[in-house]
Amino acid sequence: MGSLTAASWPSTKLKPSLFEQNSPLFPSRRKPMKKSLSIVPVARLFGPAIFEASKLKVLFLGVDEKKHPGKLPRTYTLTHSDITSKLTLAISQTINNSQLQGWANKLYRDEVVAEWKKVKGKMSLHVHCHISGGHFLLDVCARLRYFIFCKELPVVLKAFVHGDVNLLNNYPELQEALVWVYFHSNVSEFNKVECWGQLHEASAPTSPSVVRGMQEEQATPLSELPEPCQEECVCCFPPMSSIPWSQEQPPHNQSDPQSLHQQTQQS
Repeated sequence: MGSLTAASWPSTKLKPSLFEQNSPLFPSRRKPMKKSLSIVPVARLFGPAIFEASKLKVLFLGVDEKKHPGKLPRTYTLTHSDITSKLTLAISQTINNSQLQGWANKLYRDEVVAEWKKVKGKMSLHVHCHISGGHFLLDVCARLRYFIFCKELPVVLKAFVHGDVNLLNNYPELQEALVWVYFHSNVSEFNKVECWGQLHEASAPTSPSVVRGMQEEQATPLSELPEPCQEECVCCFPPMSSIPWSQEQPPHNQSDPQSLHQQTQQS
């Protein structure tokens, strides 16, 4: 009983006065700002680009892994959902236009499309990115969009390789095909073509041959951009591109195609 009485007796410790407390005399109703709010977007912009296979959805539309892209057109359409953070890759004979519908896709224009080409008997992968043009929001962010596309392209190429792994296993020589990246922009500085080396190298961000760490002597000169025969032949396929953007190809960037990539590596 004595212990119960002692435990139930109210505490005699006085509450500290207002001047002894750490709180201000007139506390503000504004909530303190969280310092971590700006970390997420900064990390997404400057952090490493990582491919996550669990976030990739692959759709095969009229193609399979048995037909060589030098005989049947093969196109990649890759889109990203800001809501689910998932990637959707359609592998088909032409661009999957159904992925490019809706106001969000028309506003952000963050899709990447690519097609396999056989030019004079050699296979190569031609990748197209829309940097600016169409509306003013893309125009004012042209430099930032170019930076982001360059940073994320190894992930895009890795998605192509992972999604079409059966084809690449059946035709391993395609891993050595050169990757040509077409940046489409109404700003001349970012309207250009760059060679990113062989596919197996360009899809591996840690490889020294990737554009970010590529040395000038390792880079494939842009003068080697494959040009199809002007007359009808059997060494070039398909005879016409399935990507409308490629009808107006950007000029070759002869000055310094790897400058911004090297900057992204340093940052």
